[in-house]
Parts: sequence; C-alpha cells; structure tokens
Amino acid sequence: MKKITLILIMLLLNSSLSAHAAVEKKERLWQDESVYSIMIDRFNNGDRNNDIDVNTKDPLVYNGGDIQGIIDKLDYIHDMGFTAIRLSPIFDNTKNGYHGFWVKDFYKVDEHFGTMKSFQTLVKEAHKRKMKVIIDFVTNNVAADHPWLSDSSKQDWFHAKQEIISGDEKQKDPEQGWIDGLPDLNQDNPEVKKYLVDTAKWWIHKTDIDGFSLPEVNYVPVSFWTDFSNEVKKGKKDFFLLGVLSNNTPIDVQKYTGAGIDSVVTYPYSEKLSKTFASTDQSFSTLYEDVDNDQKSFLRANFLDNEYTSRFTSDIVAKKQFPGSRWKTAMLYLYTTPGIPIIYYGTEIALNGGEIPDNRGQMSFRAEKELIDYITKVGELRNQLPSLTRGTMETLYDHKGMVVYKRVYKGETSIIAINNSSKSQSVALTNEQIKDGQELRGLLGGDKVTSNDNKYMIILDRDNSEVYVATEKSGINFPLIAGLVVVYLLFFLFLMKLRKNKG
Repeated sequence: MKKITLILIMLLLNSSLSAHAAVEKKERLWQDESVYSIMIDRFNNGDRNNDIDVNTKDPLVYNGGDIQGIIDKLDYIHDMGFTAIRLSPIFDNTKNGYHGFWVKDFYKVDEHFGTMKSFQTLVKEAHKRKMKVIIDFVTNNVAADHPWLSDSSKQDWFHAKQEIISGDEKQKDPEQGWIDGLPDLNQDNPEVKKYLVDTAKWWIHKTDIDGFSLPEVNYVPVSFWTDFSNEVKKGKKDFFLLGVLSNNTPIDVQKYTGAGIDSVVTYPYSEKLSKTFASTDQSFSTLYEDVDNDQKSFLRANFLDNEYTSRFTSDIVAKKQFPGSRWKTAMLYLYTTPGIPIIYYGTEIALNGGEIPDNRGQMSFRAEKELIDYITKVGELRNQLPSLTRGTMETLYDHKGMVVYKRVYKGETSIIAINNSSKSQSVALTNEQIKDGQELRGLLGGDKVTSNDNKYMIILDRDNSEVYVATEKSGINFPLIAGLVVVYLLFFLFLMKLRKNKG
C-alpha cells in the first residue's frame, strides 16, 4: 500500500511537466545533450591503490582523482540531468602529467587513473544510464620525453622545434610550433596520420565511447581533420567530434566543421557570456546576435569556463556579485538557447579559481545543494521540452537586463523570461508575439499568465527566471483533483491499516 501511494505521488508531481511537453523526442540528437566536463585527476578519488606520487597539496602534480571515482559518482551526475560526460585525456602520461596532455603511450590508460578494464566499466555504466562518453584525444603533440624522439626512424614524425607559448596570438604558424615546449607532431606525414587514425579507431572499438574532444584543433592542419573524421566516423554510428580551439585568435570555424568536425568550442562567445552574466543590468544583444537558427548554432558547444580559463565564479566575485544568483541565471540561459551546454565540474558548487592551475581545484561533495537542485530542475526541463534544444529562437524583449525569448518546435512553444537586473521588472507581450487566448504556465516557479486585452503581462523579481509553456486556457483540472483524492484516500487507508496492526 505504501509503495502504491508513493508511486502515485511521484506520478502526480511529474504530471505537470509531462502534460506541457507537446512534442515527443523519438530519438536523441547531439544538440539535445548536456555535457558534464571532468578533469579526471581533480574530480574524485575512488581507488587509493593507484595513488602513485600523489600530493593533494600540490596543484601541479597528481591529486588522486581516477576512473573509479567517476564511476562512483555517475548517479550524482545523472541525477542533475546531464546526458553526457567529457573526460580529460586518459592516455598514459609522463611524470606529473595529471592533466593528460603529456602523452607517452596512446594505447595505455594512465596508471594513476586506473586500467583499461575500469574505463570499459565506466563506459558500460554510463550507457546503462543512457549517458554518452566523450574523451579528449590528443593529436597535436606528445610528451617531452616520448620514446619516438630518440627513434632515428621517426625524426620526420615531428616538425622542427619552434617554441610557442600557449595562447600566443602573434604566432604566424601555430600548426608547426612546439606548444609549451612539447614536441609537435607532423600530421602531414602519412605514417603519423595513419598512427593517429588507427589509434582513434582502436579506442572506439575497444571501449565503445561516443565521441572525441579534440584539443588544440586549430594547431593541426584542416586536411588532417578531413581524413581523420572520415575514417573515425566509420567506426560507430553518430560518433561525435568536438573541436576545442586553443586560444582567442579569430578563426574561421567553418573550416573545421566543413572538415567533418561536428562542433567547435570557441572562446569569444564564452567571453560574451561571462561579461553578460557576471554582473547585472547587461544587455543580451551581444549574445543572441550570434544565434541564426541553423544547424551550426544548434550544435555549437557553449560554455562559461573550462580547464584552460579562470572559473566563472572568479569573474562573478571580481564584480562583487553573489555567485549562486549569477550562476543560476547563466545556467538557465545556456540550457534554453541553441547549442550544447558544456558544464565544467564544480560548477554546481560554484567552485572558484583563477588561472591554471588554480582553475583545476579538487571537487568537493560537501556543499550547499541549492545550486545543485536548480541545475537539476533546469536539466529536467531541457530533457523534457524539445523546443529548448531544437526550436527556433526569437527574441521578444531585451531591456536593462531583462530578456524574453521564444523557442518553437513543431507544436510546442516555450517562452523564457530572465530578469538579470537589480530590480523587479514587468514585460507586456502582444498577441502578435504570442497567440491570443493562450495560457503561459511557468514550470520553474509555477507562475501562470493569461492574456488580458490581447497582452500577456510577465512580472519577475530581480535575479529570477521562468520557463513558460504556451497552452490552451485550462479550467478546473479534474483529473489532477481526482488523483489527489485517490492519493489522500490511499494514504488514509494505509494509516488505518498501520493503526490496526499496532492494535
């Protein structure tokens, strides 16, 4: 009896959201995903047996995070609504290569992280939860002490030494530079190209991963990416390639998407996001001017920070703002506008940090749940409403930190209102913007807006947001009332039975 009652209660709690989802997602697209990005060494230590040369007080060496630690927290990630995880490189690295970019053996899992078996288990467990797994695949360089450097038969596997400091925008030929002193691979060499392609295909076959994140994609020739993507995507249907630009240099992204890379992480848009959301009363115009309702926008990887940048929390603190409020507003925007949100681990606890390595702090699982609960709720909305991931976007209002925009997909219309200002605001939307005679039902705060004199008046307190779904006007919800009556009746009978048993 108790089990039946609990099930009914859960069904009723979820009925409001499901009733408003006018369109069903028959299959998941990559634009539907939300990605939790993890630096393995800094996330969670699940196996003390691989704590080799670990020093948790030194941010420049291994701190103990491993694959088992991620397995142990998959439910934690899944329950927040994330549908995919992205991992820093897992390949065997040279000493102190906690970040994964000093690759010494492409065919081995770094001993500090675990084993091939533990990684295969991670992928299987993620897939059980219908979560996808993306890993960083390093193609630009190898470790400074890689055995190939002393192999006379592989001297032409590398470009001539040409030092480049990471992020140097004045470098004329970054494709041939030794970034931060790391030996730069010559991908124009057929043997190098074959080695990298074969390795990538081997990992897909061996582990059943779902995608590669490609660091420093702009430091590798576009011609290589064309051949790489053609070959790699033969290994698994719908395999995803995410290019990560290494710096803020203006780059023609279409070169890389045209070469078969599905999505590209760019920093200019991230900087716009930070400038808009780190403080209040900012116009949103610089953000939505980048959205053009085509497939490229829907697949664009959107982020506020990552392992290469300072934490967004530090930007907020610099503006003397409260991190929780700013993060909530920014997260809602990321989750309800075109693109794939990539959320850096620790966002859910507003983890702070400046430049590298300060931005790669250890994750803590002892924190306030307010932001976690909010992310969970907006994650649920994103996963349930196709209009938030597939719908066209139209800005209806933007003034002094208040924005309202509309997402439409087939028979579903969502209206998103964000008040990122320092005071309460009201917005009157006309029947030209929203069909007259409808009802806007708020799914975050439960607000309900009906048309009056052919207008919809939306009122939001400062630092508040709402996601509305446009529906036909409703009268008394008899099914809901009947369901509640049944729940209370069953609960009463359960209490009577319990009292009788005690008697």
